[in-house]
Amino acid sequence: MPESIHIAAGTLLASAPDLLDPNFMHTVMVICEHTAEGAYGLVFNKRSTITIDRLMPEHPVLGQLQLPVAWGGPVQNDTLQILHQYPAQIPGGFKTAEGVYLGGDLDDVCTLLTANEDTSAHHGIRFVLGCAGWGPGQLDTELEAGSWVPLPMNPNLIFGMDRGGRDDQEEAWQAALRSLGREGEDLASMPPDIGWN
Repeated sequence: MPESIHIAAGTLLASAPDLLDPNFMHTVMVICEHTAEGAYGLVFNKRSTITIDRLMPEHPVLGQLQLPVAWGGPVQNDTLQILHQYPAQIPGGFKTAEGVYLGGDLDDVCTLLTANEDTSAHHGIRFVLGCAGWGPGQLDTELEAGSWVPLPMNPNLIFGMDRGGRDDQEEAWQAALRSLGREGEDLASMPPDIGWN
């Protein structure tokens, strides 16, 4: 792997414009772990087809909230994970990057979500179903091939995007690439296949 590419936990990866795998086309993810044994991350800009109330209809709190659930990737798609910005109110998780935490007690998540009528806390919590996983050296190979564009952490890309519209995935992917400046601007406007021009 080139020395210039160092993928640590907390790094964001945006799919390259020509990555046509339907699982990952125009996605952005946060890397949670990358070691010699493999890597895993969570796609956060691709909505699943369900909301948390439909995923957990019997839960006394979450069964009443129509919050989006992101599709985290094709691995362990029966596992719900939580990205959040509230380490004091949701203890028990771990710091993925500055301003981004993974996991914590679900009861504490529910307490925060229902603490008062102010729903601003909802924007600092992302429910994610499934994850993306790579075997030993697999992510390194994909990085060398240019399938992924590493980005510095920007919690606003995870928590600050409007989650109400159909084009959120595309907007978040373009915003992530544009955070690189001129080079990213060019990538964000590039079609997946140059034959589409």
